[in-house]
Amino acid sequence: MSGGGGRGRRRRHVEEEHVNHERWLVSYSDMITVLMGLFIVLYAMSQVDQAKFEALRESLSEGFGITTGSTGVLEGSDGALDGDPAAAIVPAQQAGDPVTGDEGLGEQGVDPGSLAGADPSVVAEARQEASHLVEVRDEVAAALKARGLQDAVSMRIDERGLTIGLVADDVFFAASSAGLTDTARQVLDAAGPTLAGLSEQISVEGHANVLPVSGRYATNWELSADRATQVLRHLVENDGIAGSRIMAVGFGDQRPLVPGDDDQALAANRRVDLVILSSAPEKVRELLPQVIGTEE
Repeated sequence: MSGGGGRGRRRRHVEEEHVNHERWLVSYSDMITVLMGLFIVLYAMSQVDQAKFEALRESLSEGFGITTGSTGVLEGSDGALDGDPAAAIVPAQQAGDPVTGDEGLGEQGVDPGSLAGADPSVVAEARQEASHLVEVRDEVAAALKARGLQDAVSMRIDERGLTIGLVADDVFFAASSAGLTDTARQVLDAAGPTLAGLSEQISVEGHANVLPVSGRYATNWELSADRATQVLRHLVENDGIAGSRIMAVGFGDQRPLVPGDDDQALAANRRVDLVILSSAPEKVRELLPQVIGTEE
C-alpha cells in the first residue's frame, strides 16, 4: 500500500524564475531624460531677450553717464558677452586726485561731478561737509588777505579734510632750521582764531625735501618733526588752540608733494601742512573730491 501510494504521487515541477537582463535600460532611459531636460534649460538660459537687454543697456548707460552713440562696454554687442573691441575701460578716479580743467575733470579723465549711483543721503551729507570746509577755507583766506598774506599758503580740500600748506622753508623757516620766521608767525596768527573755533582735530604734518641736512639734525626725519612741533606749539601757546585737538608728526622726505629733485620739487616738498581732519563718516569723506569738483 505504502509502496503503491508512493509511486502514484506526482512530483511538483518548480520553474526557474526568469531573469530580466535588460533592466538597465530603464535607468539609462531615465538618465537620458534628465540630461535632455538639463540641456533644454541651458539652451533656454542662453537665449537673450533682446528687448530686456536693450532696456538694461539704456539703464546702465544713463547711470554711468554714457551718452547715446558713445562707445562703451555695452555698445555694439550682439550678445551678452560679445563686447566692442574698441571699448576702453577708464580707471576710476581715486579719492584725493586733483581736479583740473574748466570742466572739472580729474587727472584720470573721470568726471568728479558724476555722483550717479551714490546714496542720495550720503551725497547730501558730503555736500554739507564740503560746504563747511569751504566756509572754513574762505574764512582763513579772508584773514590772510587782510594781512597781505593771501599768497603765502596753498589750500586744498580732499577726502581727509582741509589742508593749509605752509610751503618753502625760506618763507616759514630758516634753512635747516625749525625756527619760525616772522612771516610764519603772522600766517599762524591770522589762521589761529578760525582754527581755534573749530571742533575738528588738527594734524600738523612736517615734510622735507630729499636734500640731506646738516647741523643739529641727523636726518630729515628730525627736521620735519621739529618743524611740525614748533608750529603746533605756536598754535597752542599763542593762538589758543586746545592741546587735546592737535597733534604733530614728521614724515621726512617720504611723502613728496611734487616728485623729483628739481628746484620746483625741492621748494614744494619742504613744507608743513595744517590738516583740519574731517569728522564725517568715511563713506561721506570719500565723496568730498567729487562734490568739490561740482561746486567749484
